[in-house]
Order: sequence, then C-alpha cells, then structure tokens
Amino acid sequence: MGICAEELREYVIEPTLQHLGAWSEGAENLLMATAAQASGLGFHLLNKRGHSFGIFQISSSCHLNIWDQYLVQDPDLASSIRGLASQHEFLSHPHAELATNLSYATAMAWMVYQRCSEPLPEASDIEGMAKYWAKHWGKPENRRFRCVRKEEFISNYRKFFGRRRALVAA
Repeated sequence: MGICAEELREYVIEPTLQHLGAWSEGAENLLMATAAQASGLGFHLLNKRGHSFGIFQISSSCHLNIWDQYLVQDPDLASSIRGLASQHEFLSHPHAELATNLSYATAMAWMVYQRCSEPLPEASDIEGMAKYWAKHWGKPENRRFRCVRKEEFISNYRKFFGRRRALVAA
C-alpha cells in the first residue's frame, strides 16, 4: 500500500514546491509521476540494494552530489531546503530523511531536475515527462535503458493516475 496520490499532491508536493518558489503545474506533475515510477507512490521506501531511499528512490550518492555540487553554490536555497529537514536526525542520518521526511525528499527530488536547467515539458505531456525523466533521473549508467524505462514510466503513470485522467486534479 502506498500514499494516496491526491493527498501527496495537496499536502506534500504542492506546498514543498511553493516553499521553494518553484511551483508550477508541470513541476508538480513531474514529481508525482516520478514518485509513481520510483516507489509506486511510497509502496517501497528502500530499494533492494539499500542505496536509494524514499518515495523518489534518491541514492545516497545523488543526495550528496546535490549538496556538494549544486546547493553549495546557492546558500539561500540550501538554507531553505535544510529548513525542511529534521533538526537532529539530519545530522546523524541524512539519507534517512529521504525515507522519513516527505517534504525534504520532495525538495531533493526537485533539485535533481532543477540542476539540469532545462525547461519542463508541458504539464499534461506524459510522454514528454517520460523523456525528461529518462534523461535527467538516476545514474548515468542506467540511462542506456531509457527506451524501456520511458515505457515503464508511462505505464506507471497510467496505473496510478488513469489513462484519461489528467495529472493535475480538476
């Protein structure tokens, strides 16, 4: 059993993106679809090898890279994201925050996309989002499976959000 999609959208993804000053329909939809692809909307919070965490399955190496290579260049954004993390737990188990803190995990997932600085596809373009996700998400060595993974992304979208239903609730 995962997380209710409408509640994840309304209580986690939208407010987190607003907190970061990054809300758009496309950003919200991309993160919803990414959570569906990565973890079945929270069905799994740790991958089988134990190196990726949370609803977005962000690896510990990606997590560190975002802090060390991207957020280090923007102290205000880093501070805003750090403010979402638990005061004590983040210092002793920073990667656990990706599994236990939905707002923090959402902010870090958005950073994966934001650091690529490419425009998002249209908010309702699931195929465009699948291509965007395949290009920018995960480890470079996994990107050779882009074609298969894009189809899987679209399939998971349909599974969690329906064939005819738009990503954004009416």
